[in-house]
Amino acid sequence: MQIVLHEPEIPANTGNIGRTCVATGTSLHLIEPLGFMLSEKMIRRAGMDYWDKLSVTRYIDYEDFCARHQGERIWLATTKAGRSYTDVKYGPDDCIMFGRESAGIPEEILTAHEEDCIRIPMMEDIRSLNLSNAVAIVLYEALRQNHFAGLQEEGRLHRLSWNSEK
Repeated sequence: MQIVLHEPEIPANTGNIGRTCVATGTSLHLIEPLGFMLSEKMIRRAGMDYWDKLSVTRYIDYEDFCARHQGERIWLATTKAGRSYTDVKYGPDDCIMFGRESAGIPEEILTAHEEDCIRIPMMEDIRSLNLSNAVAIVLYEALRQNHFAGLQEEGRLHRLSWNSEK
């Protein structure tokens, strides 16, 4: 899977998303301009010590991203879509794009790709979810549909054993 952030503004959100990407083996794509410097300590703090394990690619703008991802399936997550994120079939190499925290993905991009727009259902009077939460919700649905390929599905205790392991 691939997560794409279109002009993200808040470093802590991008750091949290980066950590989620590392935990799931997902690559992160950042479309500039960014609202922060990648060297900021806020992004590193949110990503903790995982940032160096992250596969991250930067693009100078949306056109640069499109030129380098021709033919790939790109889902656009927006509060404005009619179709739920659970109503589509994700492929293992699909891209899921999210917009900036203050405005989302530009409407010019959304209307050009209406059939690829998805949304997370929520109460009518709520503007949106936190970006890092939205990414986690949609990403884990996409991973579930692909049987969590390559991910560890069983946890382990540090000091003790589960009763079923005895």
